[in-house]
Amino acid sequence: MLTFQIKHQDRYSRGELLLRSFFGWIYIQIPHFFLLMFLGIWGSILQIISFFVILFTGRYPESFFEYQVQLIRWQTRVNARIFNLADDYPPFGLDAKDPYVEIQVQYPERISRGLVLLRLFFGPLYVIIPHAFILFFRLIWCQILAFVAWWVVLFTGEYPKSWHEFIVGTFRWSTRVNLYMSYMTDIYPPFTGKPMQ
Repeated sequence: MLTFQIKHQDRYSRGELLLRSFFGWIYIQIPHFFLLMFLGIWGSILQIISFFVILFTGRYPESFFEYQVQLIRWQTRVNARIFNLADDYPPFGLDAKDPYVEIQVQYPERISRGLVLLRLFFGPLYVIIPHAFILFFRLIWCQILAFVAWWVVLFTGEYPKSWHEFIVGTFRWSTRVNLYMSYMTDIYPPFTGKPMQ
């Protein structure tokens, strides 16, 4: 079960919007992506190890699982600022807290060994291709919405709530697919970006 939310603010800072737009690549993207690149490499190594652990034990190592969730949180904190979905500077660190970003992933007690093998050999066919096809067009629309929202925030200080939720929903959908293909859940990702009860 995934809880994924980026809080919609009543008011957005126009000053921060302009600062992020012109200088964000220097003070947000470069330092965060530099660290996330190395942490992502380590996350990939842990995923490979976890695959074999699951095959032999049917369990995802809990400490590895928590690391991957923390990595997702950090990446989402940065993406929330890149898409101007949240103000303030994204905090550094795997354990960092962000008042605007909430991500919780329930740890599964068991992972199906059969499904792990099925995903390894056929995941691209029944997961990646159908989801990526739809997400491709959603991401294009997200870019358009983010561009128009930039001007709306600049002139009004408000981010249209439905646009905000659509972009957050796209991130939520993509995260569900990544969790499934990373063997962190056996629940097939639904074809929706809406929160699941």
